[in-house]
Parts: sequence; C-alpha cells; structure tokens
Amino acid sequence: MLEFRYDTQLLIEGVNLDEDAIAEYITNNFVGDSLLAVGGDTLIKIHFHTNEPWKILEYCRTLGEIFDIVVEDMDRQSRGLKG
Repeated sequence: MLEFRYDTQLLIEGVNLDEDAIAEYITNNFVGDSLLAVGGDTLIKIHFHTNEPWKILEYCRTLGEIFDIVVEDMDRQSRGLKG
C-alpha cells in the first residue's frame, strides 16, 4: 500500500505568483511528498502526492484560476487498473 495515494497535478494562472512561497506553504500545511511547484509569476505547475487532493485544489484556487487538473489514484494504477 502506498503512503500517499493520489498524484495531484494542476496549473495555476494568476498574478505575482511565487513558486517558492507556494511550495513552502504546501510543505508546511499539507501532508504528502514528491512536491514540484515550478513556473513564473503568472503560471505555476503543481505536482504533489497526497491522500487529500481536494485540500490542494482548494488552496491553489485561492491563488488564481486552476485548470488542467489531474488526480490519479496511484494505488489503482499499481494494481494494473485505470487510475
């Protein structure tokens, strides 16, 4: 069994986004691993493994418009099922 079940990925479009500040907030406030927060001041890509992807989506929505949202169940994938 995986410690963190959901691979959560999305894009945030906004103004004055700060990838370091976003990564720090996620690290300090959410449980998970494999965090990537990359981009510029108007577009950030987030990748995070967590058991509560909805919390990441809620937070990211406070920063700007979120889109290209993908939440994959890595447990199902590991069993050969569609994630």
